[in-house]
Amino acid sequence: MATAEPIVADLRAESDSLDALVADLPEPAWATATPAVGWTIAHQIAHLLWTDRMALLAITDEAGFADAVAQAATNPMGFVDDGADELAATPVPRLLADWRATRNRLHDALPAVADGRKLPWFGPPMSAASMATARLMETWAHGLDVADALGTVRPATDRLRSIAHLGVRTRDFAFTLHGLTPPAEPFRVELLSPSGDLWVWGPEQAAQRVTGAAEDFCLLVTQRRARTALAVRATGADAETWLTIAQAFAGPPGPGRG
Repeated sequence: MATAEPIVADLRAESDSLDALVADLPEPAWATATPAVGWTIAHQIAHLLWTDRMALLAITDEAGFADAVAQAATNPMGFVDDGADELAATPVPRLLADWRATRNRLHDALPAVADGRKLPWFGPPMSAASMATARLMETWAHGLDVADALGTVRPATDRLRSIAHLGVRTRDFAFTLHGLTPPAEPFRVELLSPSGDLWVWGPEQAAQRVTGAAEDFCLLVTQRRARTALAVRATGADAETWLTIAQAFAGPPGPGRG
């Protein structure tokens, strides 16, 4: 079973990297539009803050989290955007300080979750390691939105491994989300890491295969780039279908950023 500590270490580093990107921005720059329609840089950080708050609540107050889920159920298609809108209106210094304080509390709390405990969430309950992986994925993906808005290229790191793993693990979720029956057989996934190592999942003899660059695979499963712009290849009809619908995040299928 995966432990949370090494994933949380990557989450801290990814959060700090994004923090360095926005920390010195003049306040007007926080209103810069990002590729997510209707979201500014402030919305991106506000969303991370909101979700970190929810994750921390799931760890520290399950009854309070259940109340938050019940409230979200009254507006299932809009509660995420509403949370981002509300927090994005916070003065920038306070928004940045709240995000820092909340994420640090979450990063400290995740490794302390008891072994075997499943944390409640808006989807199925998850382990602390899975929660940390989900937070890493979102921090990286929304950080990319911020970087794109600023015209900045962030170098890929091997912190992508957990995000790639999540992308592989959510294969069946993506099929189900689109009303398709998940393939019965496992796939082989081979990805070249930023440091040059080969990351692999699935049996070597599998007929259905996905190969390519780890960063591009992560861009695909977080729907931050169109597949045609990425060095990710499929062998087999089912693998080909997967790459057209891959989605590592919760929520309804969307058009992606393209």
